[in-house]
Amino acid sequence: MSSQSNIALNNWLLANNVENISSVDEIYRYDKKQQQDMLAAKPWEKDPHFFKEIRISALALLKMVTHARSGGHLEVMGLLLGKVDANTMVVMDAFALPVEGTETRVNAQSQAYEYMTAYIESAKQVNRLENAIGWYHSHPGYGCWLSGIDVSTQMLNQNFQEPFVAIVVDPVRTISAGKGYKPPNEEPSEYQTIPLNKVEDFGVHCKQYYALEVSYFKSALDRRLLDSLWNKYWVSTLSSSSLTTNADYTTGQVSDLSEKLEQAESSLGRAALVGSGVGVSGSSIEDRRSEDRLAKAARDATKTSIEALHGLLAQVIKDRLFNQVRTRPSFTYRYLTTKKHHYAASENALRLPKTSYYKQICALEIVSIDFLKKCLN
Repeated sequence: MSSQSNIALNNWLLANNVENISSVDEIYRYDKKQQQDMLAAKPWEKDPHFFKEIRISALALLKMVTHARSGGHLEVMGLLLGKVDANTMVVMDAFALPVEGTETRVNAQSQAYEYMTAYIESAKQVNRLENAIGWYHSHPGYGCWLSGIDVSTQMLNQNFQEPFVAIVVDPVRTISAGKGYKPPNEEPSEYQTIPLNKVEDFGVHCKQYYALEVSYFKSALDRRLLDSLWNKYWVSTLSSSSLTTNADYTTGQVSDLSEKLEQAESSLGRAALVGSGVGVSGSSIEDRRSEDRLAKAARDATKTSIEALHGLLAQVIKDRLFNQVRTRPSFTYRYLTTKKHHYAASENALRLPKTSYYKQICALEIVSIDFLKKCLN
């Protein structure tokens, strides 16, 4: 692995607080009798909140994110292998399922169940004794929470096999992978833009599940596989642009926003009619509902704009790092004049003498760099 790739991997491990564990540590030992005793006791039936934490191996985390990202705007699904340690669920590995999903839902069919059984049996033949401990699926672009279909799938799994955990990954927003939607009485998480066709389902079932504290770990045995996965994808991650990679997502956000604004506009029109027909009380209630819809649409617009701005700033930083290698002022000037369309220069500035235009571009670059430094700090 190259030094640049190694630095990027170490930064990722530090940012996610991935704990380095010895390969002989207890977490890698599978005690069959202990697991059977735990399953027989079923302490989670007495306490619905028995499990407090989930520990995920870094390799399983990368597998889930890579699989979710490969699905694009379609939902994907996979299974988790692991064990139970007191009130902690430990995810040792994950694998994808041959499931066809849509933009808003994914369900396993008979082919997927056959694949699950065959995979787990094959894993046991190579001394991977962990059983299925949960499942994961993606919500591309609309946050980490469980919909009504997800809750039904989770309840079905728990009826036949407990314990069983559900992990939701948002490969587009890449926010807090594995942490579900938090109920209103808990500390609020980052604001999430929910598509109009999913907004009625958002938060409706939030009281039927709860979030676990998430931590990650890796061992020396995982290092080679982790390095192999990282070395394959880190260059494409660095060279890719969220503006082009998430173009369909951004277009969908703008389209969804226009529908929400139209809905808010029609609600305001109805509020005016209600106000003229039924009196002040009816008008005030309808006005509040309309203003609430409009406020949510405004927050959606703000979030979409911020995400686009972040992508643009990242492009500016990469452009300065890799493209604008200046050796002398004349080269810099020639490069800038050929790249005029990259800067927000007015037509008046373009008609100025070359020296004035060059000074304006330099000033624009200095202001941009100072702004980027403040954002990064």
